[in-house]
Amino acid sequence: MPDDQPVSADAPGDFAGAGMGGRTAAALVFGSSAAVLVVELVALRLLAPYLGLTLETNTLVIAIALGAIAAGSWLGGRAADAVPPARVLGSLLGVSGVVVAATPFAVRAAGTGPDAGLVVPVAALTILVPGLLLSAVTPMVTKLRLTTLAETGAVVGRLSGVGTAGAIAGTVLTGFVLVSRLSVTAIMVGLGALLVLAALALEVRRVGAAAAVRSAGPAAVLVALGGVGGAVGPGGCDAETTYHCASVEFDDGGSGGSGGSGGRTLVLDGLRHSYVDLDDPTRLEFDYVKGLAATTQAAWPDGEPLTAHHLGGGGLTLPRWLAAERPGTTSTVSEIDPGVVALDRDRLGLETGPDLQVRVEDARVGLRGVPDDSQDLVVGDAFGGISVPWHLTTREMVAEIDRVLAPDGVYAANLIDHGPLAFARAEVATLAERFDHVWVLAEPGVVTGETTRADGRDPDGGNLVAVASDRPLDAAGLAARMRGLDLDWVVATGRRVAAWVDDADVLTDDRAPVDQLLTPYSTTPSSQRG
Repeated sequence: MPDDQPVSADAPGDFAGAGMGGRTAAALVFGSSAAVLVVELVALRLLAPYLGLTLETNTLVIAIALGAIAAGSWLGGRAADAVPPARVLGSLLGVSGVVVAATPFAVRAAGTGPDAGLVVPVAALTILVPGLLLSAVTPMVTKLRLTTLAETGAVVGRLSGVGTAGAIAGTVLTGFVLVSRLSVTAIMVGLGALLVLAALALEVRRVGAAAAVRSAGPAAVLVALGGVGGAVGPGGCDAETTYHCASVEFDDGGSGGSGGSGGRTLVLDGLRHSYVDLDDPTRLEFDYVKGLAATTQAAWPDGEPLTAHHLGGGGLTLPRWLAAERPGTTSTVSEIDPGVVALDRDRLGLETGPDLQVRVEDARVGLRGVPDDSQDLVVGDAFGGISVPWHLTTREMVAEIDRVLAPDGVYAANLIDHGPLAFARAEVATLAERFDHVWVLAEPGVVTGETTRADGRDPDGGNLVAVASDRPLDAAGLAARMRGLDLDWVVATGRRVAAWVDDADVLTDDRAPVDQLLTPYSTTPSSQRG
């Protein structure tokens, strides 16, 4: 066949061949590719309250999205050879738009319903369906743009490049603009509306306005209803921050604290992260915070001001407690999420000044600017979901912490793990490699070898506090300080810690499988922990 032989065209009225202009073709490919990446990134935020911000969640979403792209490209190419592409492009966009707009409502309904296990298959479908349909657009448009075999390479290469550019644009736009300015619901419903409008425009061009309204009108109505529902319906967040669905619970159970109590709980992605009493900053509710506070009491004389650096902020319970218990203490907090800091100011009464500074920064990056030997106390309390971000757990990070600590300084870290406690043991092994003394504070039985708690429940983990220093601390005094704060934890030291750590691997920047080591959930009933 000669290279310039025409490629078969669609029926009249289907803007076949050169009838679809290059700009229209590029816009379709660019927009559909961008939409796939927007859906993928927003899906991660939708799933975080139910599955956590873990490597497994990221891997699952990326794998589903890539599978949808591969299947859509393959099936779309086959379909383009079997049916006139122009006749199905509008349907691909319209159905995708409806599914995308319904996604936040479907995922939240599954996650909060009686069978929370449905959230994974529901989320998979809401990623798979639009990803597959939108990825079929590129081979369809490519077929429409090919008029002779002589231009095959140019057309395919150009549209492939346009699609890649669209995917990049969707990624950057979502990560740097949309998530910081719009709610997840607004992003998804808005994207769904754009897809339906694009479908309607294609159909108007192909068959006229009246027929287009009959075919694409129902989809537009569904998306519009979703937008109204998202605007007026109750939401699960006080704020959708860069990293979290965030809300504040008041002690009176309401949203305005009308009961007169100053007690408020910061909830991030469905997990209770911090408790703050605006009337009494010395009131501590969460066990791990009591463990951290008891450590400072045991390590320094009462009332002595400290210089402290906090890796992670949340509700800033401990910095406020230090300011009240040790006047003159200076605390610097590295909190990566500006939305959490804004919520702290607006809803949790945060006031900063010379003695309490909050920096919006990654905790590890921020630590680089802290002078050597300058901190009495470093507190680790940064979490993505229920996992300490892996880069804050490694040998190299521990060396940075040691660098900024004064010679008699103390590092105290909040950890969460369950079951075999593989992550917690690895993190303690990492600390023990660097510091002369390491202690573990936990419920009886978690580390000490006792078999049951006082309430008869078998211990399987939860929150633990790891304490490390180059100077010895009085373990008995530390235990007494915890009892004074109404905390029935025990202190594991020396040989007990070494036996518990056993042969756990040291975590490094080269290998820190935190999400794989972590057992995230309790296997026995327990009260919710922060």
